[in-house]
Amino acid sequence: MAIVLGVDGGNSKTELVAASLEGDLVARARGPGNNAHFAGVDATVDFLGRLVAESGLGDPATHGVFYLCGVDVPADREALTTALERTSWLERASVDNDVFGLLRAGTEEGDAVAVVCGAGINCAGRSGDGRVARYPSLGWESGDWGGSVMLGREVLFLAARAEDGRGEPTVLSGLVREHFGLPVAEVGEAVRYRRIPLARLGELAPRVVDAAESGDSVARRLVERLADEVVLMATRALADLGLTERPVRVLLGGGMLRSATGLLYDEVVARLARAAPHARPTAVTEPPVLGAALDALDAAGATPAAAVRLRAALCSYSA
Repeated sequence: MAIVLGVDGGNSKTELVAASLEGDLVARARGPGNNAHFAGVDATVDFLGRLVAESGLGDPATHGVFYLCGVDVPADREALTTALERTSWLERASVDNDVFGLLRAGTEEGDAVAVVCGAGINCAGRSGDGRVARYPSLGWESGDWGGSVMLGREVLFLAARAEDGRGEPTVLSGLVREHFGLPVAEVGEAVRYRRIPLARLGELAPRVVDAAESGDSVARRLVERLADEVVLMATRALADLGLTERPVRVLLGGGMLRSATGLLYDEVVARLARAAPHARPTAVTEPPVLGAALDALDAAGATPAAAVRLRAALCSYSA
């Protein structure tokens, strides 16, 4: 039986789906997070190979679509595609950033923009005539700010300044102390010398939103800044695709947006309504791995009915 693979890989978890060309769900596996940028090509391919082995598949997959965090520029896509097509468990591969899984899973409409805000932040869009908007989203190096890790870095920065009097008083200082069980200065030292991984600062993000909702002005400004960044990304993609003057779905996902609740989500929706009145913000509840699997079916020449069948099966499985 010919099968396809769809993989969604984030910083916190990686999901794999195998499906038949008729759209039947054959296997599903889940593993830890893996950032291809930091892990490297060989380690990422080995990691994905172990996930395929855990899924219990026998014959090589006809096509695999891999939407992975840390795949940010053409060289990343090319290197991983070449390495994956050398494996024994796959015939053909397509590789791109994980935002594209969200973009496909969230809607079948031709015009759409997606913003993912999880550990990092990224945006992509498509138009019904086949054009795609994509951005490097390297972080500060490409002018980006956002996601839980960058937010956590700002929290530590502002907490340190509040502690020593250089900055405005804020509950963020106590938040940092309570979360890590250390004085703020010692948390900074531990992050600087890598005794605490930088990525762990992202753990502070939900508590920052809580602090903002409770009235802390410093936390509130951080949440508002993040909402502005989400909207800036979405409106840029809409403009680049020439989609500002008609209704277009703006898909919101990632750990900080997919619940469609809370101050951050509300601020994004309010700001988007002002900046792009025709945009239709939508939190994506479907698993992003669905998008990878649907694109794998398309690449393998499956019928539209197969995509409908897989979407129903996978969403039912996830419920």
